[in-house]
Amino acid sequence: MMSRLRQYFITGLVVWLPMSVTVWIVLWLIGILDGVFGAVLSALVRALPGFESIAELLLRVPGLGLILVALVFVATGLFVTNMAGQWWLRQWNRLMTHIPVVRGIYSSVKQVSDTMFSGRGQAFSKALLVRYPHQGTWAVAFLTGAPGGEVAQRLERANAGAGDFVSVFVPTTPNPTSGFFLLAPRADVIELNMSVHEALKYVISMGVVAPGETGHMSPPAPPILIPSDTKQRE
Repeated sequence: MMSRLRQYFITGLVVWLPMSVTVWIVLWLIGILDGVFGAVLSALVRALPGFESIAELLLRVPGLGLILVALVFVATGLFVTNMAGQWWLRQWNRLMTHIPVVRGIYSSVKQVSDTMFSGRGQAFSKALLVRYPHQGTWAVAFLTGAPGGEVAQRLERANAGAGDFVSVFVPTTPNPTSGFFLLAPRADVIELNMSVHEALKYVISMGVVAPGETGHMSPPAPPILIPSDTKQRE
């Protein structure tokens, strides 16, 4: 009897846990955006005293912050796709890159976001297996590109004739948003046939949800191809 109740409990937990976590993450995101939206409305109320009644009405609408942020992103994307928007974007970038302290943060974040979302880079384009944290174990990782600048030059001098390197990100479990950045020899990296999405599920589930369980081996994946210009970037 107790074993059957335990089985029912675990089955119910498996059903409710993904739904609960999903709802919790969505509500957490909506709460953050609503908080930002509320702060903006408070600033408007202080600047425009007559705006108070409208602000109170808007604050009662749940999820309005998320909707408005999405609309702002769409409107911004629409604006910067024309010549006038491109000009304003260049002026904004020029301003941000001339402010001390701010320019370092802004330039770094912009370079990362351009690489990840432009579709032109190699960031998170392939799932890999790398030796981590030591030679006897393996970890699932994601290709982020190739070393460049001084790092590439130093690696080439230190490993003359040993082949080139790739840049990889090793996510942590069960939170893949944190992890470790590694420079691994290309010869020591195994490319996986699974998609990045499947590899993320594999990492988050701590190996419980194994992708590609079809009963046969997939054909070998093609070698990792990284454009030569990425290795020469300064």
